Amino acid sequence: MSNAFNQALTQLRSDPKTWLITGCAGFIGSNLLEALLSNGQRVVGLDNFATGHQHNLDEVSRLVGPENWANFRFIEGDIRDLAICQQACTDVNYVLHQAALGSVPRSLNDPLTTNDVNISGALNMMVAARDAKVSGYVYAASSSTYGDHPGLPKVEDLIGKPLSPYAVTKYVNELYADVFKRAYDFNSVGLRYFNVFGRRQDPNGAYAAVIPKWISTMVAGEPVTINGDGETSRDFCYIDNVIQANILAALAQGEAAAQVYNVAVNARTSLNQLFDYLQAELKVCGVNYDVAPVHGDFRAGDVRHSQADVSKAQTLLGYQANYTIQQGLAEAMPWYLRFLA
Repeated sequence: MSNAFNQALTQLRSDPKTWLITGCAGFIGSNLLEALLSNGQRVVGLDNFATGHQHNLDEVSRLVGPENWANFRFIEGDIRDLAICQQACTDVNYVLHQAALGSVPRSLNDPLTTNDVNISGALNMMVAARDAKVSGYVYAASSSTYGDHPGLPKVEDLIGKPLSPYAVTKYVNELYADVFKRAYDFNSVGLRYFNVFGRRQDPNGAYAAVIPKWISTMVAGEPVTINGDGETSRDFCYIDNVIQANILAALAQGEAAAQVYNVAVNARTSLNQLFDYLQAELKVCGVNYDVAPVHGDFRAGDVRHSQADVSKAQTLLGYQANYTIQQGLAEAMPWYLRFLA
């Protein structure tokens, strides 16, 4: 654990704050909820269950215990409703805005809803947080913002043209954040997530991310479909790295509190390597999988390679990527096997 993160948690435990997590029933949101409640914080959660699940909240409740769970207040509502956003921001110190419609393929199939949630909804949240004068505002940005820029590793101020409606929406969030800083002196931190994975990531549904989807397929003894030749690579980032980045970003001061940061590991894993890692980790957990993968077409809107430079987050936030992909898979695999059982 980074020194900065240790200090941040110590500070928060001695002086608890009130946090709002939008999308609190989702994968990333529920993990943030668990981390904050476990460290004695008060949390308001907002979710409309479009992609989040009650079972995620139930699991957090079990893990943190009744005493910590009593510090949680849930609002079922939609970020496209400004009044709900204003209600959720009342008397809140920090906002972690995670609610969004993820997935490049979903945005290609339905650009209107993706735009409505990820731009109009995000703008509602920013307006509500500005008016509530919150101390810190963090929003989920995306590595998709790099678009067709070929450079590796990805550096925050060098981006290309977006390759999907989803990428457009995430870039617009950053543009609004910049304008709100200039026009209203409202600081916000954007975290460009790179292929986040871990416990409570949904393996079901048409738009499941590759790691939970493949684990589910492998546990069922079915062949995994690899898009393209399998040499497409990603910077897979374990959920605990993301929790650290969010808390450090919320507490950031001065110039660090109005920036966009990559949240990743600064590593590249090909889909072929990922297949091998999953197969090996399943074996450690007592599941022998020996079905050869099937290769399909390349996926529309996908970039070929992705890898993040994380030096800006290290320098300004004190962020340290504590988990490699293999360490993250070793920690997450038992959760997936329990869930799928």
